Amino acid sequence: MFERSAADEPRPGQARRARVDGVGWQRWMPTAMTREVLGWWLVTRIALFVLSISAPLLFNRGSDYPNVWKAWLQWDVWHLKAVAEFGYNHGEPSGAPLAAFFPGFPLLVRLVSYTGIGYVAAGIVVSAVASAVAGVYLARLAQYEFPELKGLGPNAAMIWYCAPVGVFLAAGYTEALFCAFAFPAWLAARQGRWARAAIFVALASTVRVSGLFLIFALLVEFLTSKKRDWLSLPWLALPAVPVLGFMAYLKQIHGSWFAWQEAQEKGWAREFTWPWTSLVHTFEAASKGHFAPDRSDWTWMFRAELVALFIGLVLLAWLFWRRSWGEAAWVAATIGAFCTSFWIYSLTRATLLMWPLWIGLAVLARRRPWIGRLYLAVAIPLAAVWAAGFFTGRWSG
Repeated sequence: MFERSAADEPRPGQARRARVDGVGWQRWMPTAMTREVLGWWLVTRIALFVLSISAPLLFNRGSDYPNVWKAWLQWDVWHLKAVAEFGYNHGEPSGAPLAAFFPGFPLLVRLVSYTGIGYVAAGIVVSAVASAVAGVYLARLAQYEFPELKGLGPNAAMIWYCAPVGVFLAAGYTEALFCAFAFPAWLAARQGRWARAAIFVALASTVRVSGLFLIFALLVEFLTSKKRDWLSLPWLALPAVPVLGFMAYLKQIHGSWFAWQEAQEKGWAREFTWPWTSLVHTFEAASKGHFAPDRSDWTWMFRAELVALFIGLVLLAWLFWRRSWGEAAWVAATIGAFCTSFWIYSLTRATLLMWPLWIGLAVLARRRPWIGRLYLAVAIPLAAVWAAGFFTGRWSG
């Protein structure tokens, strides 16, 4: 699994295959790398589906038989479903200010729901397709960054799919769709294809507020890249268009350009807090019995947030050491946003967006195979626990 592979090397005579109507049909066929990535995507989706059925049954403590098909309707899925169903000007039908959620994902969910499958199922479909696309581009990006490590790409995708918080790549959350735009955007940026990168970043900016950090990272990458092309500079203004458009829309219906930030503060306590104060609050929440003593899952999650913060800081140090300034800007901005809220939470989910983390783990696993085996030994059980927690309504990041 973590050894060198010749899967992506052309086989003898492969380039001389017959052409149909003058077009090389093999050009439209998925590569060996893509097929391997999609294989990992499929088996991990099957595993999560099995957990979504079994977890509600195994951990049911009530007298009523649980409806296992509602296991996917948890936490932010309620809010994103409400945006898709009602939009932004119908109050708080899900019990939270909906302006906190950017429109890209709910819009796609609404479009898919016209097939008649319902909003929750539509969200699962969007995330399924998006996670497949994102995995393929993560593999391509990894292989581009480390071409000397043959077969690295599929390993990076597999490690990403097996992440402890991988359930959020399958549920109706925004992570998978954001990555489906962000990963090809960064690959294009690394290749010096700035217009293409800007288009994908613009699409990512419709999905999550994280798009703002990605815009910043793209600017840093442009300014520090040896493939910088000043004629392409105007393209870098494109990602700001959907963000400003969304802000203008919120101004019309809520009276504030920053209604999305105000919604974050109201519903999720994301008002500005000094990092050291935020860290103190998080340590307090992670202390047994200090915060919500009747909810041990909350204590567990806050402890996981501290682990995610440590991993993020180690990753940031590695990126600075490699002088990967664009990636460092992306990770630093992401961590900084979480560390300036009342407390640090949802950073565990945000690690899914940090492509340097999964590529770096794949590189480590290739050069030190025991690290890869250790990762799987820890990540897979944690992924099962996280998924079971999510499917049974416990707070899971």
